[in-house]
Amino acid sequence: MPIITFPDPQKVSLSIRASALVFADPASQALLSLIERIAPSDATAFIQGETGTGKELVARHLHDLSPRRNGPFAAINCGAFSETLVESELFGYERGAFTGAVGSKVGWFESANGGTLFLDEIGDLPLSTQVKLLRVLQEREIVRVGSRKPTPIDVRLVAATNVDLEEAVRAGRFREDLYYRINVVPIQLVPLRDRPGDILPLARHFISTYRNRLQTDEPELLPETIAALHAYPWPGNIRELENVIHRALLVCDGSALRPSHLHLPAIAASNATTERRDSPVTEFCTLERTLESLYEKEPEGLYDLVNKALIVGAYVHCRENQVQTARLLGISRNVLRTHLKHFGLID
Repeated sequence: MPIITFPDPQKVSLSIRASALVFADPASQALLSLIERIAPSDATAFIQGETGTGKELVARHLHDLSPRRNGPFAAINCGAFSETLVESELFGYERGAFTGAVGSKVGWFESANGGTLFLDEIGDLPLSTQVKLLRVLQEREIVRVGSRKPTPIDVRLVAATNVDLEEAVRAGRFREDLYYRINVVPIQLVPLRDRPGDILPLARHFISTYRNRLQTDEPELLPETIAALHAYPWPGNIRELENVIHRALLVCDGSALRPSHLHLPAIAASNATTERRDSPVTEFCTLERTLESLYEKEPEGLYDLVNKALIVGAYVHCRENQVQTARLLGISRNVLRTHLKHFGLID
């Protein structure tokens, strides 16, 4: 199973970003396939997703799979700088360009020359900077603050945001022409609650990571703990899951990880369950949790056990009507009859 992390995860602040991505869930496998298809190109990629879903990790993976992999990868959070500083950070400045500029400085675009520049939270850029960024993308050159001399650049841009840029365009907070310039290859990251197949592999990865750091034995993930992990909606996504696992390992006794060690907010879990009670995703998650519990117990004849429960349950639900049961299960009546005979329900 593919898993990607930062080059040095221990230096990653958990309050800022997700530090690992796995591709176990079908939604994540589709994402990986998209990344692999677009990585060889120089097209600008636009990553959208909630906070903590791993946008920078996707950007890094795009870079690592591209012909620019031997060049630099630079990442900047556009919301981390004031309006007066963001242009000098992006494009650099010359000596004397403003008070305190005692020397010249290379900007992020020049630092990433020959490689990839990741602009996170691009929606936070002020409109005046958006105009200059648009020109950089069109002309493939930058002009340092305080200079009139353009400097050619060879940079692949990957932008990201956790806000709706289309709404920002309609509200006049983001330039429409820049939006279309960066939205060449859109990549939508699915929140963790909608890719349940990633939850357990990520949890096991973080358990292994922090067990090694804390130099403790690896605790057993109890079935009820696995169920709790799947039931929680993870509003903070991968970043929140990592924090929960880290905290749980600090308070558990080392032999088993119990639901009480997770300290998950019961209100959030309850609200999410109520809101999504009838959704196919929730029903699938419930089925997955039940099956996962069975996998942990390793009962004999698991296939027959699950298959019989499905066939018999549907047969009883349809009041022993073979035609309706076959239609409900999406199988032919002859196949259904073979199962019913095998389970001794008909002669």
